[in-house]
Amino acid sequence: MSPNWLLKEHFEIYCLRLEFFIHEGKMEGSELSRRCGLSANSSQFTLDGKPVRILGGSMHYFRVPRAYWKDRMVKMKACGINTLTTYVPWNLHEPEKGVFDFEGQLDLLAFINEAARVGLWVILRPGPYICAEWDLGGLPSWLLRDKNMMLRTTYAGFTEAVNSYFDRLIPRVVQVQFSKGGPIIAVQVENEYGSYAKDDQYMSFTKKALESRGICELLLTSDNLEGFKRGGVHGALRTINFQKLTYGMIKHLDHDALLLQPQRPKLVMEYWSGWFDVWGEAHHVFSAEDMVSVVMAVLKQGMSVNVYMFHGGTSFGFMNGAVDSGTYKPQITSYDYDAPLSEAGDYTKKYRLLRSLFSSYHSENLPEMPALQSKKAYEAVAISQHVSLWETLQLTEPHQSENPVNMENLPVNNGNGQSYGYMLYETTITTGGTLNSRNNVRDRALVYVDALFIGVLDYKTQELTVPNQKGKQKLSLLVENCGRVNFGKALDSQRKGLTGDIVLNNVPLKNFTHYSLDLKPAFLDRLGAVSWVPHTTKPTFPGFFQGNLWVENNPSDTFIKLPGWSKGVVFVNGQNLGRYWSIGPPQTLYLPGPWLKTGTNQVLVFEEQKAGDEICFADLPDLGKTTNVTIHPFCSVT
Repeated sequence: MSPNWLLKEHFEIYCLRLEFFIHEGKMEGSELSRRCGLSANSSQFTLDGKPVRILGGSMHYFRVPRAYWKDRMVKMKACGINTLTTYVPWNLHEPEKGVFDFEGQLDLLAFINEAARVGLWVILRPGPYICAEWDLGGLPSWLLRDKNMMLRTTYAGFTEAVNSYFDRLIPRVVQVQFSKGGPIIAVQVENEYGSYAKDDQYMSFTKKALESRGICELLLTSDNLEGFKRGGVHGALRTINFQKLTYGMIKHLDHDALLLQPQRPKLVMEYWSGWFDVWGEAHHVFSAEDMVSVVMAVLKQGMSVNVYMFHGGTSFGFMNGAVDSGTYKPQITSYDYDAPLSEAGDYTKKYRLLRSLFSSYHSENLPEMPALQSKKAYEAVAISQHVSLWETLQLTEPHQSENPVNMENLPVNNGNGQSYGYMLYETTITTGGTLNSRNNVRDRALVYVDALFIGVLDYKTQELTVPNQKGKQKLSLLVENCGRVNFGKALDSQRKGLTGDIVLNNVPLKNFTHYSLDLKPAFLDRLGAVSWVPHTTKPTFPGFFQGNLWVENNPSDTFIKLPGWSKGVVFVNGQNLGRYWSIGPPQTLYLPGPWLKTGTNQVLVFEEQKAGDEICFADLPDLGKTTNVTIHPFCSVT
């Protein structure tokens, strides 16, 4: 950190504290410190010595365009929310070992400052593990280059990396703690460790890592009922996560609370307002009336509550996670979550019912509900040109190896490996026969012989027939990382690409050429150097397809629809909007207005197998067929 950076940050923090204190009417001369922060030393929370109830809502800065942070926060405030909670994704802030990013969309301090200006307190959940239906639970994939890595333990390779990361993260937030004049009233120690609990020293390590760097506000842990006993750490308030509240749960929770933390307030850290979705299944919805009745019951019990999610947003790019409870299931791009504020920040029935409920817990009238962002169904964009993936291989440096190398161990990105996207594996074969993956494909491979598609290998299909032809043939496997598991005890095994031998007629294939296809902006920029052909020419798949969207006046939010397309990724003006897949449930991708510009906007689609002639737009999302959820099948493990 340069001295200029520190001076700038400290000046901004001082101005924020001044503004916050004037807003709260708590200035006393030049005093900018408070007596005490959030306290949990009695059956009720106190803040600055006064009784307080937390009415919280979760919103993740990394899932919401920065231009919309304030909009979403003001809407939270208008619903009666007084506390914003957010996770912090390590994998975005340190994408390569020792390379940190806290700028722009990832400016956490700016996000916290904005919450203070709106008048919201903040509960920070810095991890290092966050779950969040986020790739590898927010842990950076380069950790897995260590073949002995034991994530979320006191294994030296992990704790050294955590310490290095916290050295850069924590100093950015210590000055905006409540006791120093900022909005942070509590900090979570790790996340849901009771469902993992591999190392009885790990939570103590994490707690010390926070405190030793200046975290002095109330510490807390967060677990479901199953992990409530195992997930705590001495000196941190235990909080609970659930969706359904039963008499038995209250009795059980009261019993455990009396044993573990008598006469301390209860906080539902995650009251699940909805649920996440996986590809190929229905969109989960949870009745607004059922949700609000549980929140009402929680409040009548004297508890505080945090609604997870209040605004889900979007897992843009390749950031979606996956679940694996015996069957691997990647999650979708949308993180709408059936939350009170929709993916695009629109009001829902849940919002209005919560606003009515929360208003009775405020002594003054709630602010007016802000106007919604405009939505527009733009005219369809015709595909003007395309280029085959095979033509773009010249843009990436090939790497040779006798055996297939997994994504994380590929010698790219300054030795950090490849984290996301696709990898192409090529080798030469001289015969046909039976190709078997031995379940070493992570997660889905399109298989080609001399650029002709012959089938898909994944967790369900592990064998294909290779046609017999004379002479040498090029066998190609385009392997997609569909998302690393974000929860459970399989985190250490989330290496992607080909993770072992693939055999032809029971003989391991050798001598591979590897191409890294991470589809990062640098790669996309180089696409201008290849020869595109008009779309009147029959395309070869996989391939890139381009069209231009013309926007007049101020851009509006919209939703991309791809009828006739199969599976791939959409980029607009270089922004990776995420994956689409015709199997659904979603049939649209959210495109925020701030990512468009007046005039010409480039729309680029990477399509794996089947392209339409145009890209369509809608002013409403299509999240697919729904399934009503009353008791979640994952409640015992999330």
